[in-house]
Amino acid sequence: MTLAPEPLVDLAPPAPSAWWTQHRGDTPVVATAIHNGHAARDAVRRIFALSESERLREEDPFTEFLIRDFANRIVVHRSRFEVDINRPRGGAIYLRPEQAWGLKVWSEDPPQALVDASLSIHDEYYQMLTSFLAGIERCHESFVVLDVHSYNHRRAGPEAEPTLAAEAPDINIGTISMDRRKWAYVVDSFMAALRSFDFPGGPLDVRENVAFQGRGEQTRFIHERFPDTGCAIAVEFKKVFMEEWTGEPRPEMLVAFRRLLASTLPTLVQALEQGR
Repeated sequence: MTLAPEPLVDLAPPAPSAWWTQHRGDTPVVATAIHNGHAARDAVRRIFALSESERLREEDPFTEFLIRDFANRIVVHRSRFEVDINRPRGGAIYLRPEQAWGLKVWSEDPPQALVDASLSIHDEYYQMLTSFLAGIERCHESFVVLDVHSYNHRRAGPEAEPTLAAEAPDINIGTISMDRRKWAYVVDSFMAALRSFDFPGGPLDVRENVAFQGRGEQTRFIHERFPDTGCAIAVEFKKVFMEEWTGEPRPEMLVAFRRLLASTLPTLVQALEQGR
């Protein structure tokens, strides 16, 4: 598959007030980038104790770029430090350091009105997601959601040794919230397609439930709301496509990962068709 040259960042960024962007097409496969966002309301930014770079390090920049070839896709523009769409509502605001990798998120306790306004984004997102997926279910009977994220592997510092490869696959597939036996034909086909892709430098290390298990709220929610028709797979890319301490992208790697994900679309569609 040949992709036209395209900037890694959109020339026209979303409006500052945008919560998310969604695209809808005629396919049973959906991709999401719910931690891609870095934006926050002015009232929230004023009481952040974290710097821009500290926030960026724990967000998933460029995951939006990785899913641009999916006709069905949702990209969240708000930072997870304002509201984390992938946490249950009760933990979607990081009020304590232990909720945020030991980071002190706030310079002062956020007022309840601010918290409630951020939680309304969480509420509206899941209402939107339910409607969005119900429409795909009507058209295609069943569907797959690729819940795309990225993860740090140099947490000890930019000059420190990275996490051992045994504990940090290139791509971690999280499946803990699904009925694994029911969706084996989809998950196994997807993982085989990832492993067999002609990736620059050689085949990728793709493993299941190693660095992460797919315990996020979005996959759990989808399997609860669409138990017979929705297969949600958490896909965690190790941040080898960027410098995680500076946020600097590695364009060649990003393009390769994007092509990799796009190449799995026919496999996923075929698996769903065979499973009906």
